[in-house]
Amino acid sequence: MEPLKIGVSARLLYPDPARVFLPTKSVQYLEQSVANWIMSGEVLAFMIPEMSLASPHTPKSLKVKHYVDSLDGLLLQGGADMSPKSYGETPINPMWAGDEVRDQYEIELFHEFVTQGKPVFGICRGHQVINVALGGSLYQDIATQCAGALHHRNEERYENHFHDMRILPQTWLARLYPGVTTKRINTIHHQAIKNLGEGLVAEAMSEPDGLVEAIRWEGHSFVVGVQWHPEFMDPKDASLIDSRPLLQAFLSACEQRKKTGRASPVMSIKAA
Repeated sequence: MEPLKIGVSARLLYPDPARVFLPTKSVQYLEQSVANWIMSGEVLAFMIPEMSLASPHTPKSLKVKHYVDSLDGLLLQGGADMSPKSYGETPINPMWAGDEVRDQYEIELFHEFVTQGKPVFGICRGHQVINVALGGSLYQDIATQCAGALHHRNEERYENHFHDMRILPQTWLARLYPGVTTKRINTIHHQAIKNLGEGLVAEAMSEPDGLVEAIRWEGHSFVVGVQWHPEFMDPKDASLIDSRPLLQAFLSACEQRKKTGRASPVMSIKAA
């Protein structure tokens, strides 16, 4: 059987005269680690371009639906902050204004994949996109809005900055990781879920400050988000959560949708 085709949302850079490469152009890219992580499941990865940035050569008839028709699942990769405007707020600090263009692009992708019953997996920003797309909101800045919170981002250590995570009992994650209650994860974010979107359930929390680290949707199709970056973690490091069961479950849901043409809710999916 031919490999699954997994679409990955693009990271976006905009014209910047201080940038050495393509200073006058918008750039869309797929970060290597996330491409390799998804391809480690023996699937094909395809970056899905944001089409409005193609001006003056914007396609006239192509729609997001055409991409979704051709793909088996969606991976929402990490990156820039979401714009508070995307969840009905004003930026508290101009530095947290986020990326409205990317928000709209990824939210449209999310809804089309869900409409077609095709699985979605969100990483970091992607986890937050899922929440906002379903009507939820975010803390614009953990340090200033969550008293007593851990430091969830360290610019110098970046992906080598870690904290503990607690898997909540009687959740899908608890079933995916039997016997595991607390495990370490990496942390590279200064924003976090404040109010959960419609139909979303918290699956894991940061320890001890209780911020949401994983979510699943209770709707008709597979939708899961994690706040950490599995693509940056060494699977041989036993102190960290092994993200391979998550990848296998996501790809299993994609395979099932491809074979049957029917959507599968998260709770029906087990690791391969």
